[in-house]
Amino acid sequence: MWKLGGLAVPLICRMKGRFYYAVRAGRNPGVYGTWDECKKQVDRFPNAIFKKFATEDEAWAFVGTAAINSQTASSECGGQSKTADESDDDDDDDSNDDDNEDEPCSKRFKSTKPFIDLEHKFTYMGDAVAVYTDGCCTSNGKKHPRAGIGVYWGPGHSLNLSERLSGRQTNQRAEIVAACRALEQAKELNIEKLVIFTDSMFTINGITKWINSWKTNGWKLSSGGSVINKEDFKRLDKLTSGINIEWMHVPGHAGFTGNEAADSLAKDGASKPLC
Repeated sequence: MWKLGGLAVPLICRMKGRFYYAVRAGRNPGVYGTWDECKKQVDRFPNAIFKKFATEDEAWAFVGTAAINSQTASSECGGQSKTADESDDDDDDDSNDDDNEDEPCSKRFKSTKPFIDLEHKFTYMGDAVAVYTDGCCTSNGKKHPRAGIGVYWGPGHSLNLSERLSGRQTNQRAEIVAACRALEQAKELNIEKLVIFTDSMFTINGITKWINSWKTNGWKLSSGGSVINKEDFKRLDKLTSGINIEWMHVPGHAGFTGNEAADSLAKDGASKPLC
């Protein structure tokens, strides 16, 4: 830990042999823990921009705020993305092993490093406040599931949130509701620009791409079935009104500080009783 104006901030150190791969322009912009994951986002992607870094914060600084939003979301999907027809019992997390293929030279880009607002303890990406959200569910799709949500604004932040998910207990519902809770908090504080980091491509694709088709088709899937998470996506869609949101995908369980903190909060929430 080190002190910045009296605020304790965790140092992000590189483990021996560990690197972070930043994708600023690719199928799914974000930071990845292995070259294999990064390659899936940039291979044969026109004008891809990416680079390898020794620390996570340097990687995110390179990515900047080139995130996925409802106006600029790519129509292409990486190998890890969910489709609109996948069931609510599926997990969102995938992992890949490193391969030994040589890495191409990185492209150059000048970016602004994230900074901390000492008064409110928010982390900013440009002029947007950054927040991490996550959801979890033990025994997902089985008997006696327990789901929780986590919202992480920064180390020791008063807004950090850990709650038990009410209603149907599934992983994907927890991911969507976690994003809803972050937006509710942001609106209470009149935050105008928000970057939401989540490891759920299902949530990102649902709110940035699939939702328009669902509305047009009367909340039906292309297969003719009903959208399982209709009410949750309706809630999320309503909350996105009046606030500038950028959606950023971060690989889950890959050692990224904000995502790990949100995951821990979600797990704590899952252990709480239903209200």
